[in-house]
Amino acid sequence: MLAAIAAITTVTAQNATLRYMPFGDSITEIICWRSKLWNKLQTTEWAKVDFVGSGKGENNCRDTKYDYNNEGHSGFLAINIANQKQLVGWLQKNPADVITMHLGTNDIVQQNKNIADITAAFTTLVQQMRDHNPRIKIVVAQIIPLGMGNYNSKVQQLNAAIPGWAAQQNKTESPIWVVDQYTGYSGTSDNRDGVHPNDSGDTKMMNIWYPALVKAFEAARADKQQLF
Repeated sequence: MLAAIAAITTVTAQNATLRYMPFGDSITEIICWRSKLWNKLQTTEWAKVDFVGSGKGENNCRDTKYDYNNEGHSGFLAINIANQKQLVGWLQKNPADVITMHLGTNDIVQQNKNIADITAAFTTLVQQMRDHNPRIKIVVAQIIPLGMGNYNSKVQQLNAAIPGWAAQQNKTESPIWVVDQYTGYSGTSDNRDGVHPNDSGDTKMMNIWYPALVKAFEAARADKQQLF
């Protein structure tokens, strides 16, 4: 009897749907790395992961099959999202076990915000994530380079600050993984307009997200197994 209960519990935990929120600005919303990621997951044990979010984004990927729910918002600043508590409402409507965050581009390009102010916004956003789900698993990107203007020096400054910031914010129950979306990515040849990834850029981004997301999914699944 105990063995049967244990077996049922294991199956139930394994079948519990994980909810993943791609969160960011237009580099999350109107691109195709999410489509490529979803399709890659279909060949793995993570095929049933539910992508969540209030938006669907532009379906410019010629892919009618993928789960294109996301929380990408074109033109939005990390600082404004944090200060206006917009993420709080988004997570209330679409709870998540795992979240990826690629933010900061608009803070730099639109308003030339200080790096310290951007990372302070990141801290607020992480706390809002944890207020929603104390065991949420978080993957934060060092953001992609730009192929326009003279912004990359500040992008590099932000990226250099992110690992140390993440280490300070890390928690055992709610870990933060940092992924490097900058290195090996060309702001000109991998972007279609200097800002947003083209097909090669989408592929590079997907390949960087994927290993960290698998770790996050594994950790989130382990949490669910503890609930049964």
